[in-house]
Amino acid sequence: MRQFFGTSQSGDLAAAVHGLSNPKFLMLLSNNIQFEAHVKALESLYPRVPSIGCIGMSYDTNIVESGVSVIAFLDDISATANVLEQVSTMPVKYIERMEKDLVKIGASAQDTVCIDFCSGNDACVLTTFNSCLKHRSIQLVGGTGDGGKVSANGKIYQDAVAYALVRNHSGRVKTYKENIYRPFGNYRFIASNTDRANYIIGSLNGTPAKQVYKSILNVTDEGILTQTFKNPFGKIDGNDTCIISIKEVSGNALACFRQVNDSDVLILLELADYKATVRQTIETIRRDFPKRSAVFSVNCLFRYKLFCEHNYMQEYLKDMATLGSHAGLVGYGEHYNNRFVNQSMTCVVFE
Repeated sequence: MRQFFGTSQSGDLAAAVHGLSNPKFLMLLSNNIQFEAHVKALESLYPRVPSIGCIGMSYDTNIVESGVSVIAFLDDISATANVLEQVSTMPVKYIERMEKDLVKIGASAQDTVCIDFCSGNDACVLTTFNSCLKHRSIQLVGGTGDGGKVSANGKIYQDAVAYALVRNHSGRVKTYKENIYRPFGNYRFIASNTDRANYIIGSLNGTPAKQVYKSILNVTDEGILTQTFKNPFGKIDGNDTCIISIKEVSGNALACFRQVNDSDVLILLELADYKATVRQTIETIRRDFPKRSAVFSVNCLFRYKLFCEHNYMQEYLKDMATLGSHAGLVGYGEHYNNRFVNQSMTCVVFE
């Protein structure tokens, strides 16, 4: 297979897809103002080509903060795209669509990946997906776009998740997740007074969550939202740690980007040597895939801000480009198989 990346900082879709012919699958990454027009224009240019899209920043060797970008897969792949609606209430109502798509594409664990763009309620969406994908051991990578909108096959949806099943006829596929954080101290917290619907942590070990976070890290109320770049929470999940970013202060509570439940055990994390972690990820991919066709990734918005703050973003994209064709989305939450994570990078590698 081959991966194409085209972009226009001014939002000129025709310029972004210049030279693109016979794509098998399309991903549209647009801005809030032009998203609807870009969805219609892309469908007009490539009718009946499976496509998904969302609002968000994108990248290959450079970051695209606005305008429009198109990522296309070509040659030895087959794909199908679809949507699950009502994700805030009942996405499982539409799961039959995915079941039929899996059969349609002849999906298998070795060569098929699900890529999704979501408008919200990510944890519920991933549970719904997993009820269908787990039986075939199909891996998944995706993320949350901006503006509460996604697109699939030329149509725009709200309160929905657009997904594509992509089968690589040239070899294997494999998903990866990168965590640039490590445990900070020996803190262990039991969450309580949580609001699952609004992702709020009320108390930690019986003390207001805001007070706990401020006293440990010696920050002000205003400093909490930038301190989370360096010190997010973490939830132990088997041998893995799911990162939980702080979204805002809500009275004496903390609103997060990921759901926390009463009695969840949380730890505090700190930024590790992120450059060394990136190098390790690249070497792992090289070892697993000596020959690579493409890498598609989703990087968290907070990672993007952190890397920019440390003047590392351009170096990061340059390092990832050593793997070959690398492109992706800056998301508001990252999906890795059946997990919804924050402040992470997830990716799929095609052999």
